[in-house]
Amino acid sequence: MKKQIIALDWTPNINHIGFFVAQEKGFYAEQQLEVELVDPSVDNYQMTPAKKLELGQAHFALCPMESVISYRTKATPFDCIAVAALLQNDLSAIVVNSSDAIQSPKDLDGKTYASYKARYEDEIVRQMIRNDGGQGNIVVEYPAKLGIWDTVLSDHCDATWIFMNWEGVEAEGKNIPLRYFKMSDYGIPYSYSPVIATHESALQTDREVYKNCLSAVKKGYLYSQQHPEEAIELLRKWVPESEQHIDLSAALALSAPAFGNEETWGKMKEENVSTFLAWLAERKLETQPLTLSELVTNELF
Repeated sequence: MKKQIIALDWTPNINHIGFFVAQEKGFYAEQQLEVELVDPSVDNYQMTPAKKLELGQAHFALCPMESVISYRTKATPFDCIAVAALLQNDLSAIVVNSSDAIQSPKDLDGKTYASYKARYEDEIVRQMIRNDGGQGNIVVEYPAKLGIWDTVLSDHCDATWIFMNWEGVEAEGKNIPLRYFKMSDYGIPYSYSPVIATHESALQTDREVYKNCLSAVKKGYLYSQQHPEEAIELLRKWVPESEQHIDLSAALALSAPAFGNEETWGKMKEENVSTFLAWLAERKLETQPLTLSELVTNELF
């Protein structure tokens, strides 16, 4: 049995259902793999999944595409590469408590935004505001990552970035009115989040192991589509106690179409990534030249 460690990007939620179904149904074992799933609650997000990957503490890491770009272009780069996208469609959005004061992104000028402190994040949000006719003058705060969502629910901050198929479902279940601003509606060609990333060099030495692991993960996601009620119960035991109230059926119903199918699961369209990369360069958010082959590969499918 080959040991593989997968660093999740958040505490267990609907975006991770395929990983846990694969664990519970023995899909990893079928590939002669022993898989450990670790999430940020073990250190209260003191270290990001991509950092764990860089330090050799994980074989795979879940992260947004921006993290792959960022790690490729930092002062001491490492060969981070995206090998699969969990969602074929962007299910994220900037969210605010529904109020007359914030009708669209331009109304966020002068308001507080709870940030994850990702390298491009704050400027992406500012540009969304500018694209809507505002100045981009948000007040950025950096709460503890796992508590960011609570800052909006408690009205401490006015806005943050969430997944509509998780926090959005939670808010709907609590009858909390929210307003969502999607990147694509405001001229920002956002690409993929989350992606499964790994070391490009590792693919040269252990390609079959990595390929087999992705095959098991894919099987888990497709099984979730085909057996939603069973998959929900398999995931439920992993969801933190504080989030057990979230309607997993509603969350999966929103998520399942974005998983793709037997042909498309995990695959990334190069034009989506190249368009986002060009947008970052145009806005001077990233100045180093990068090739697509450094950032993404579909070769494990």
